Amino acid sequence: MSRSRSFTSRLIGVLAVLALAVGVNLQTAPRAAAASLIQITNFGANPTGLLMHLYVPASVKPDPPILLALHGCQGNGPYLYASTDFGALADRYGFLVVYPSTNPNGSCWDVSSDQALTRGGGSDPVGLMSMISYTEQHYRGNPAAVYVTGESSGAMMTNVLLADHPDVFKAGAAFMGVPQHCFYTGSVRGWNAPCAQGQVSMTPQQWGGLVRNAYPGYTGPRPRVQLWHGTADTILNHNNLGEEIKQWTDVLGVSQTPSATDTPAAGWTRTRYGNGSGAAQVEAYSIAGAGHQLPVQGTEMAAGAIHFMGLDAAPSGGGASGALRAVGAGKCLTDPSTTAGTQQQIASCTGAAGQTWTRTASNQLTVTVGGSTLCLDAEAKGTANGTRVITWSCNGQPNQQWQLNANGTITGVQSGLCLDVAGLGTADGTPVQLWSCSGAGNQQWKLG
Repeated sequence: MSRSRSFTSRLIGVLAVLALAVGVNLQTAPRAAAASLIQITNFGANPTGLLMHLYVPASVKPDPPILLALHGCQGNGPYLYASTDFGALADRYGFLVVYPSTNPNGSCWDVSSDQALTRGGGSDPVGLMSMISYTEQHYRGNPAAVYVTGESSGAMMTNVLLADHPDVFKAGAAFMGVPQHCFYTGSVRGWNAPCAQGQVSMTPQQWGGLVRNAYPGYTGPRPRVQLWHGTADTILNHNNLGEEIKQWTDVLGVSQTPSATDTPAAGWTRTRYGNGSGAAQVEAYSIAGAGHQLPVQGTEMAAGAIHFMGLDAAPSGGGASGALRAVGAGKCLTDPSTTAGTQQQIASCTGAAGQTWTRTASNQLTVTVGGSTLCLDAEAKGTANGTRVITWSCNGQPNQQWQLNANGTITGVQSGLCLDVAGLGTADGTPVQLWSCSGAGNQQWKLG
């Protein structure tokens, strides 16, 4: 169930597993796959002998969030670090990443036994929860900001953990998984061929009931869930994506009918399932023609996952995420395109992805569109009235830094000018620009 690879890359993966077993550090350009990881032993209860590696970026947020990142079969924690972008994203946003490894090395996670599918029942989930507790206690990880992601067997375990421990995880992202309990065999690390082949179908209520049975009597909030699957997956059939959607929409109490559907990138179909306020509780990506190979390194897949989970937000107390409302017009700042360089505008607030802005620790305002996280940008570093406000690839320059002021204005750090709805306009499509601050209603904004 590991990602599909060429013979060469499969060989590299096997060597990485062997290297971990004998303690050799293999490096992958440009980052050292194992050298930047901390191996931690004696982290707590660990009945199945799991291994723990922790990635601590050089610049860590105060009370940093924790991301548990789970490998697929034939993999291990250092391999997942080297072959995905989660470590690089941790460098950028300052969260901690726990990379566990199964025992025996390279084996699948136990997502098939009664022990694993029951809160506190035993097996792999016990060791994984010990890793989270250890990170909270020894690295000041924030217990109110714990997240989980995984690929293949790790995606299956992502769904299992979200069911077993809904009080621990705030959100999760599962790449190429199956519904919780779908792989049940009654044996540890069993293989369920009908589930793998996409032959298991239930009603939303049946799937949801299996999740609720993992932690009987729990009535608290449930974590939000993001799901990814390729249409050409021959290891875990794409049909499982639809079954996962049924399961988690039922658990989270939202309609199985998408509240929004779009194409963030070529071949990507995203469906979002919202609650009454329009927030996406479940988000699903179907990737046309993709096999068992997600998330693809160097694309925006991992970035899309951490954005959904909120791991790219500013430190606690330092920022917010949500719609950026133009107070005077009663409309929302909107990215109308999937192309960097597009001038921003206002439009009726719908909760769409192009209207969801995040203030980062670097005073950027980001939006995820077209599979890319882009920054609000003063075009060509302009400092004159009428400079177009666009989105552009984030580069940390002052023309992409914004000050959210107590009086409701947003000023460009470089120019000192205000974010302005052109001509006091109120119609959908009115462009947004920089202009001298006047205190008028078309320069008043509210984030969140």
